[in-house]
Amino acid sequence: MNWNAVFDRVLDFAANGITGGSAWDVVIYTLVVTHITIAAVTIYLHRCQAHRALDLHAIPSHFFRFWLWLTTGMVTKEWAAVHRKHHAKCETEDDPHSPQTRGIKKVLLEGAELYRTESKNLETIEKYGKGTPDDWVEREIYTGRSILGVSLMMIINVALFGVIGVTIWAIQMLWIPITAAGIINGIGHYWGYRNFDCTDAATNVFPIGILIGGEELHNNHHTFGTSAKLSSKWYEFDIGWMYIRILEMMGLAKVKKVAPEPKFDTRKSVADHATLQAVVANRYDVMAKYAKTLKQAWAEEIEHLKQKGHFEPRTLKSTGKLLQREPAKLEAPQRQQLGELLAHSKALKTMHDMRVELAAIWERSHFTSEQLLHLLQDWCKRAEESGIKSLQEFSLRLRSYA
Repeated sequence: MNWNAVFDRVLDFAANGITGGSAWDVVIYTLVVTHITIAAVTIYLHRCQAHRALDLHAIPSHFFRFWLWLTTGMVTKEWAAVHRKHHAKCETEDDPHSPQTRGIKKVLLEGAELYRTESKNLETIEKYGKGTPDDWVEREIYTGRSILGVSLMMIINVALFGVIGVTIWAIQMLWIPITAAGIINGIGHYWGYRNFDCTDAATNVFPIGILIGGEELHNNHHTFGTSAKLSSKWYEFDIGWMYIRILEMMGLAKVKKVAPEPKFDTRKSVADHATLQAVVANRYDVMAKYAKTLKQAWAEEIEHLKQKGHFEPRTLKSTGKLLQREPAKLEAPQRQQLGELLAHSKALKTMHDMRVELAAIWERSHFTSEQLLHLLQDWCKRAEESGIKSLQEFSLRLRSYA
């Protein structure tokens, strides 16, 4: 036996694996496997298991479970329970990973540790983990054997590419802690833009959701938590939704719910029960449009306020931003600052007060539909008699909801 030849072959295998792949092969493989992991998290763990926004056929469901066991070691019940608790206790001290209570640095850099800590809370798992897989495979293979899964992934990588496979494996192990546990749970509740003024601090990190599977559209998700589709505006793209639609066309998925899309009937001359129902169902869209109407009214009033000389331009700019925010979310100093502005502008005060009235309509659950309809009709009547152009235009749009 030629031991030198054997030794050379061993060294070659250790250096290049069975594929002998080039640097580009390694890069492409790494991008593909990490993207599959992201797809598994957003489609299976998040939208299917945690929120029941869609049902998955056994084939993709079992594949995603197996792949996540290999690449993350995460257990479906634990992940779903921690995420459901996040929604139930969002931005409070009981939220497992809110940057509003724990600080952005803590969540961004230690998001995975926060998840692991909460996943060991048996009360959380019992209360929020119901309805997740509990078959033999889950109990006897996946649960309690996370190390085995990720170890197999390292062996596969090394066998394919040699020692560089360890680096690929390290990237895989860091991918979800950085993108999901860090960026989405951290930045997604701290920085970005908001389409809807939902009750928590969730933001859309970026309008093109590819790198993190569409999870970048976090404000949209927190507004419509049970929607299988995370994009909302025409310029937003949710690649996870694209995959779901492909699976649906193949008969491997069934979408249960998506966010409501407003429909309008411009022929309506008065709000009716259908209008009321549509307004309540699309209340986030209604209030988002009202915020834009307020912005338009403020732009029209700002020159008038400058001429009066009551405010510095910088103060006017900052107060204008407060005007567009949900009044109940303002701190005492902010309310005082806004109150000073409203005292010098009848138009803005009218619009601010009517915003509060409009939001209160769907909060009065003890009212009958007739009472709520009367409130809506009266609101539209006063808006159209206000003499404020932007408010009049908004009212015409409001009563055309169908």
